[in-house]
Amino acid sequence: MKQFILALFVLIFAGQLSSAAQKKVLYGVAFYNVENLFDTTHDPGKNDHEFLPTGSYQWTEQKYQSKLRNMAQVISELCTEMGTTKCPAGAAVVGLSEVENEHVLRDLLQQPSLVNRGYKAIHFEGPDRRGIDVALLYNPKAFQVESAMLVPFVYRDSLQPNVDLGFYQGADGKIQPYSNKNGELIGDTTYITRGFLTVGGRLGGEKFYFIVNHWPSRGAQSPVRERAGYQVRKLKEALLTQDPGARIVIMGDLNDDPNNASVDAPESLGAKHKESDITSPDDLYNPWWDMLYHKGIGTLHYRGKWNLFDQIIFSAGLLDKSQPERLHLLTHAVFSRDYLLQQEGKYKGTPKRTTAGGVWINGYSDHLPTQIFLVKDVK
Repeated sequence: MKQFILALFVLIFAGQLSSAAQKKVLYGVAFYNVENLFDTTHDPGKNDHEFLPTGSYQWTEQKYQSKLRNMAQVISELCTEMGTTKCPAGAAVVGLSEVENEHVLRDLLQQPSLVNRGYKAIHFEGPDRRGIDVALLYNPKAFQVESAMLVPFVYRDSLQPNVDLGFYQGADGKIQPYSNKNGELIGDTTYITRGFLTVGGRLGGEKFYFIVNHWPSRGAQSPVRERAGYQVRKLKEALLTQDPGARIVIMGDLNDDPNNASVDAPESLGAKHKESDITSPDDLYNPWWDMLYHKGIGTLHYRGKWNLFDQIIFSAGLLDKSQPERLHLLTHAVFSRDYLLQQEGKYKGTPKRTTAGGVWINGYSDHLPTQIFLVKDVK
């Protein structure tokens, strides 16, 4: 029965299925940690020396071009299969993490498998010392961008007593990010890291904000990620004050699983995983809890077990199907294909990385992508 229902839907800019009463349109939203998408040249001020031809990875032009092809292949196939339905136009929105700079995004979108898709990229150079940033790819036929900003991660301390959230509300009522360039945003820089890329616009004619994340690594103590969760929750609340009724989608590599405090605790992000706990359409809902803990499906494999750091969390109002003319959740999935997994050896069945043990194996990423599908009726 499920396969039959899924087969009724096609992506909005790939085509529409007519019936006597209505049409249904589908939008795919995805996230992918592309694992060290570096070019072969040094970015001043960044510790990218490993990814140079003379570095430990011996990162040559050949390896870079192969990495681009591999990443483009995955992105081009996102949202192209649901049950028996093919959606050749791909995802409407794709969040990325671990991209070095604007140059690699331009090269990525020029790959043969993506160049005709019409994707555009949003990226701000961030403060991460390794030089890895988050970015957003979008198809302007599906998502019309109205605003974009990078809200810095702030680890508050005595040097920075008045900057709590990385953003403020301007005189015009609009949210503005603080700058973290040239020492303007100081304080504890031990965990200086990726900011929160916040992009507003219209998806299917409805107001959405996408917040792309890559929270501090597990080399940092848990409270640092709990701090990130708190800041993103407060950012979400501020966006809803600015634009009541907007849909919020928080995506990214959170470096924590759905049940960790940074994601789950009310004082941090506070994402709920039981529909019975939802009290407002503006509550955040996390659909990945059951995926990991009941189905055993994750996005990365570490020390013999699956984790699911790559999450797409959204306004609980997207669960409401009582207004079918508004976008609502159809389903969600971890995107996995045989070519993304090791096919033999000790790590069989786990993500096939670009390198293993320092040796280039021409793999893809140590993470698998995640995706959600939103559907609505149209006349």
